[in-house]
Amino acid sequence: MAGFTSAAFDAIKDKVLAGERLSLDDGLVLYDPATPLHEVGQLANIVRERKNGNAAYYNINTHLNATNICVYRCTFCAFRSDLREAKGYAMSDEQILARGQEAIDNGCTEMHIVGGLHHQRKYEWYLHVVQTLHNAYPDLHLKAWTAVEINWFEFLTKRSIRSILEEQMAAGLGSMPGGGAEIFHPEVRSKICEHKADARNWFDIHRTAHQLGLKTNCTMLYGHIENAFHRIDHLIRLRELQDETGGFQTFIPLAFHPENTGLSHIKKPSALMDLRTIAVSRLMLDNIAHIKAYWIMLGIGTAQSALAYGADDLDGTVRHELIYHDAGATTPELLTTEQIRRLIVEAGREPIERDTLYRRIERDPSNPARWSVGEQILAAV
Repeated sequence: MAGFTSAAFDAIKDKVLAGERLSLDDGLVLYDPATPLHEVGQLANIVRERKNGNAAYYNINTHLNATNICVYRCTFCAFRSDLREAKGYAMSDEQILARGQEAIDNGCTEMHIVGGLHHQRKYEWYLHVVQTLHNAYPDLHLKAWTAVEINWFEFLTKRSIRSILEEQMAAGLGSMPGGGAEIFHPEVRSKICEHKADARNWFDIHRTAHQLGLKTNCTMLYGHIENAFHRIDHLIRLRELQDETGGFQTFIPLAFHPENTGLSHIKKPSALMDLRTIAVSRLMLDNIAHIKAYWIMLGIGTAQSALAYGADDLDGTVRHELIYHDAGATTPELLTTEQIRRLIVEAGREPIERDTLYRRIERDPSNPARWSVGEQILAAV
């Protein structure tokens, strides 16, 4: 790698090439606008290819947001609704099962289930959502409930995290998404989501999930009131839990969309910030196998470019995503498998369909809605 030189960046480059861990100060150098983005991207691409070669992963999935009614009023959220608002809803069993049937008919391997914390629905309703779908569609992997929702279930039941997760797993829970992380540092978290699960709660829940053998993802919401220090602090905290448990599969940087939120005066992150955050995340999170460029939030063009800046995963077809579209996302509400594969090939990568647990999916050529699970995908960590 030739081009930009500075003592600080050269030292970081030497560490990365030697496979050494980066520090908080290193992360701040990488986020410094004086450090050229293409140099950071090139370095991240080295790590990306070291871990995942030329592969770029995707899955065929759908989202289920069973309710948008929520007791919390997080400043950054455009999805939530009060009980009496016209846009408020809670899905019936029939609607939930219809969404599951649609997923099966379209060859989905995963349903991503998150939503609001409905103050008039008991914990058993949330458990019933998982049980109903799993009983009807046992081959559909249910990735459900953020740590914020699990924390709410604790409040409702006065039971332990472990017992709640064990019951959810027995009902059909297959893994957990990484939402609700936002920014861990209290000076930011207290301003954007002061009442919901704090960093300690979030980590306790994911730690317990990992101890039970439940794989989870992790996220970071960036581009609002936080700064580079808060982002690097966030990444290091995730890295430390991964050192302890090894249970995180994927890290997803989530670009803040301000429209219809309490922070609507803030300009959303630029594509350059998106790519820098992808690259810095890949460099800092040396022990997490995958970095996802979530096209719903980044936009299709930026997500495609991110495959050269450290990302190795584009998420999936993403049927029925509501949360970020309510916040002004202008991306399509669905990409076809053919569109995703074309984006990956155009980026010079090899498209590989995976399931939620990063196993190859084999499709029946005569009926693409029929599939089977293949070998485990192994990334270098």
